[in-house]
Amino acid sequence: MKILVTGTAGFIGSTLAHRLLDRGDEVIGIDNVNDYYDVNLKEARLARLKVKPGFTEARVSLEDQAAINKVFATHKPQRVVNLAAQAGVRYSLENPQAYIDANLVGFCNILEGCRHHDVEHLAYASSSSVYGANTSMPFSIHDNVDHPVSLYAASKKANELMAHTYSHLFNLPTTGLRFFTVYGPWGRPDMALFLFTKSILAGKPIDVFNYGNHRRDFTYIDDIVEGVIRILDQPAKPNPDWSGDQPDPGSSKAPYRIYNIGNNQPVELMRYIEVLEDCLGKKAEKNLLPLQEGDVPDTYANVDDLVRDTGYKPSTPIETGIANFVEWYKEYYDIQ
Repeated sequence: MKILVTGTAGFIGSTLAHRLLDRGDEVIGIDNVNDYYDVNLKEARLARLKVKPGFTEARVSLEDQAAINKVFATHKPQRVVNLAAQAGVRYSLENPQAYIDANLVGFCNILEGCRHHDVEHLAYASSSSVYGANTSMPFSIHDNVDHPVSLYAASKKANELMAHTYSHLFNLPTTGLRFFTVYGPWGRPDMALFLFTKSILAGKPIDVFNYGNHRRDFTYIDDIVEGVIRILDQPAKPNPDWSGDQPDPGSSKAPYRIYNIGNNQPVELMRYIEVLEDCLGKKAEKNLLPLQEGDVPDTYANVDDLVRDTGYKPSTPIETGIANFVEWYKEYYDIQ
């Protein structure tokens, strides 16, 4: 297939593009390579893709409507995976406009491209953060998610609403993917595992929020990508049992679906740090801090619908995933 992937200089997007190319798909990769974090890392991810046959780079921003339209018109992708976004919960407190531009305006441009160029299926990144103030665990796609606690989460919830509208009005199959705390090789420098590893190796203290009482459904990158591919290969279909009397948030009479992709096994942050210490052979000095504004204390994914519809359940233990990350990190930064 010819697949448009946005965010191919990013963590998930670059890993997904490799998998698609390896199985013989053609990938058109969109990314503006912004400086939200280390541009060199983004360029290194892209460099690995550019040497593969079947990869075409389009260096444009999602919010550039004319440029996005041109990519769709030129390449005519059959399917689209939208992973490009302004990421990060805490940064959304500092620069909310970036989230409106990339996550709302940009996503609208992707929806319009899909609508006008007969795209067979749009899969797009949502986030576990949409569960916001919900406390009933595990988080289910059938739960109401109307109480976000950060603008980042609100923008992802808005993406789901926008996608449903296009599924309803234009019969565009759309599937929202709620990712749960993704980690692994080629990861993001603004996320905990990367920050912890860098500080521990440098002998600096690590900031541990919520006094270490977080629980996160840490999900390994390869598990995320496997889930994305399985869902991409099954365009969303209407739910014939959907009823407006008792509306199911996870499906619709339109070709619209939502899935959680998570490890279904929450881990205490202190345990996560312990495993990292073991892999590094070095103890961390911890700076215990209160819960940050916009953060939620716990995440835990119900993946029953993912398992039922795709036959796949993420399962990589943190011991394996963190060890793989540390091996990559030391090689990438040439640390003996």
